[in-house]
Amino acid sequence: MSNTLNIVFLDASTLGDVDNLKKLGELGNFISYDTTFPEERVTRIGNNNVVITNKVIIDKDVMDKCSGIELICIAATGMNNVDLDYAGVKGIHVKNVKGYSTESVAQSTFSMLLNLMHQISYYDNYVKSGSYSKSPIFTHHGRSFSELKGKRFGIIGLGTIGKRVAEIATAFGADVVYYSTSGKNLNTGYEHADLNTLLTISDVVSIHCPLNENTHNLIDLSKLKLMKPTAYLLNMGRGGIVNEKDLAKAIDSNLIAGAAVDVLTKEPVDYNNPLINIKNKEKIIITPHIAWASIESRRLLVEKLYYNIQTFKK
Repeated sequence: MSNTLNIVFLDASTLGDVDNLKKLGELGNFISYDTTFPEERVTRIGNNNVVITNKVIIDKDVMDKCSGIELICIAATGMNNVDLDYAGVKGIHVKNVKGYSTESVAQSTFSMLLNLMHQISYYDNYVKSGSYSKSPIFTHHGRSFSELKGKRFGIIGLGTIGKRVAEIATAFGADVVYYSTSGKNLNTGYEHADLNTLLTISDVVSIHCPLNENTHNLIDLSKLKLMKPTAYLLNMGRGGIVNEKDLAKAIDSNLIAGAAVDVLTKEPVDYNNPLINIKNKEKIIITPHIAWASIESRRLLVEKLYYNIQTFKK
């Protein structure tokens, strides 16, 4: 290991304006770039021995051309942007970060769900448009909404985030049921069901599983047809778990009541994505992969990056 750490962050803009990022400079010579295109990777890594990446791909070609790399820190939990096998061959350490976004994703899940269920945008517009000022009564019942209490709250993927969502759903008075995509989380204190049963009985279906060979295209039109027409689907896991064309069709055909999506198959989203061009736009909320990104979450992520580099240095 080199005595001096030369640290480069290839895509720091993915963390936004987080005030403790400069703390990484305490560990060595630190430089950051907002974004790095594929053709810029080798030049920017140069002789730096610690590379931080969120989504920039570090593959065999980059490792061969940047022989000074000793540590790759991934500013996320997912590690699919680094060739882990080849890093092992080269003796390069790879560290990711976990557990930094649990509260942020759980809070975002209910923020989006409640916005949909309560028709907040409709009622906000009702007041701001001047319609409420003309009302002969103190209230307005243009669109009905229901309570979570007593509803079935289905969770796909009961990992750390899924469990936190289950706790909050329980606090609302909902009855939690879950499906384990890995088949490992089966002793949780919550009711377990197979996927078809969960989709059939749930009033809310919230996805918190990883994208892999078991979950790719997990929710397609045949699965959406199992859901109640009054049910809501939330995807807080990864794009590719839900078939976006089928979801758009399900919403425009009123197969389900609505959906909230924070992750998409291609990010940034294509203009021709079927979810962007949906007819019933009030039935879907789409956010740009920000459920994880509370300021507290981003600060904690940097702290964990700091720890990973610090412990490597020792």
